[in-house]
Amino acid sequence: MSEFPSVAVVILNWNGKDFLKKFLPGVVDSSYPNLRIIVADNASTDQSVGFIRSTFPTVELVLNSTNEGFAAGYNTALAQIQSEYFILLNSDVEVTTGWIEPVISLMQSDPLIAAAQPKIKSYHQKGKFEHAGAAGGYMDKYGYTFCRGRIFDTVEEDNGQYDSPSEIFWASGAAFFIKSKFWNSTGGFDADFYAHMEEIDLCWRLKNKGFKIVYCPESTVYHIGGGTLQAESPFKTYLNFRNNLVLLTKNLDPKERFFILFIRFWLDFISVLKFVADGKFQHARAISKAHYSFLNSIKKNWSKGTKDVSSFNRTGFYSGSIVWQYFAKGKKHFTDLMRYP
Repeated sequence: MSEFPSVAVVILNWNGKDFLKKFLPGVVDSSYPNLRIIVADNASTDQSVGFIRSTFPTVELVLNSTNEGFAAGYNTALAQIQSEYFILLNSDVEVTTGWIEPVISLMQSDPLIAAAQPKIKSYHQKGKFEHAGAAGGYMDKYGYTFCRGRIFDTVEEDNGQYDSPSEIFWASGAAFFIKSKFWNSTGGFDADFYAHMEEIDLCWRLKNKGFKIVYCPESTVYHIGGGTLQAESPFKTYLNFRNNLVLLTKNLDPKERFFILFIRFWLDFISVLKFVADGKFQHARAISKAHYSFLNSIKKNWSKGTKDVSSFNRTGFYSGSIVWQYFAKGKKHFTDLMRYP
């Protein structure tokens, strides 16, 4: 086993020159000894490519001919890159000294570990976890995702409560470590997701094969979040609701799939009513559009569904309803949850 396997940090960029200017110097200064840094550009129009060429001559460029979105953009780029490990890093992430070494060391310790994430904290509130990943991702039986350190809109302060390495259900795409052999064997991201939850789908596919996803607290990065789509974007609402239904369809046990989707449709209807009550009519319409798009392509996604879940690694899969725990029982923090398998 190599002490320092080859690692490629790949930053997918679309009109993110300002983020690259701010955060790429820290990535370039990374101490890991066997490292390539690559910016995969999704046909930016903001002079990102010229800026990188003139300012960061050691940074490699992969140029995608069109803006393919997050999922397909990474698939196109990584097909051109050879390395033992890939790190998919958002352009709006600030890294810290020695951020790569502990994650790679943890992943090297177990051949069943396929993917991992560091501790992800908020760039603007550095004492808090960040919404998209925090201290590792989890999922409940109805497909609702949450994290150690973040459940729905409740984000915890980091007081060292999640400072032990642990197995999780999904690793955040903001700073996503994966062994390239697993990326290649699974075909990478499902390009039909376009953006949002594609990394959760990939992790679930790996979990269905019995592999592990882990969280490494010895590494910390700071994420701005919402660099491409703000939280209040109806398009983001559309993607999240549509992709969540696709996620369930593809990865659930076939015996449970129809029932869980039926329940999830009713829960989504409650979300529509809440958006209407709050006067957020564009978001309510976005959910309706998400359901229409999902139903319009259900045969395609059903055909992608897993046939065998006998090797499913359940660690990080919450057997109850996080919606019920959070909204009905008032359990706002991960440590408050009564049931956790």
